[in-house]
Amino acid sequence: MTLRELFQLLAGHPEYIIFYFAIIPVMAFLAGILGKGEGHLSPWRYLYSTLIYFVCVPGIFSITVSIYNFLFNRGSIMDADVFAQVLPVLSMVITLLLIRRNVNLDHIPGFDKLSGLITVITAVFILMWVADRTRIIVFSYLPFQYVILIFIALLLAIRYGWRRAFGSA
Repeated sequence: MTLRELFQLLAGHPEYIIFYFAIIPVMAFLAGILGKGEGHLSPWRYLYSTLIYFVCVPGIFSITVSIYNFLFNRGSIMDADVFAQVLPVLSMVITLLLIRRNVNLDHIPGFDKLSGLITVITAVFILMWVADRTRIIVFSYLPFQYVILIFIALLLAIRYGWRRAFGSA
């Protein structure tokens, strides 16, 4: 099964997508009511962490697929699938806002890993886009392992620069 076939299968049964991305914000809302002021405590933190991962991983994937479609396939935004590309992002934003009302996201275990994932995905897309736009074709006798090492070094440099510019110690 290809990714295109998976999206077509999900488009044929949107009720599954709607239910999944509707139940997570509802659960975050209920957890905010039941655990008011206790979001930083142990059982609630792990519930919030689970909800964040359940909604952010598909949301980040949806954003990634959309950006890929718009930058590299030259797709139109009018052709975006509402259930597969818009609903996950909307659900992710709503869920994060609901959770943030009850707890500081710095207290959520693993939340920093998601921001690192976004940084790496962004760096890879920027490198791919620059390589695509410059149309550089290199004929070289350089072994492929060295090309991969150079690519990894560039990713680490971008991540180091990101941390120095925007954030965490």
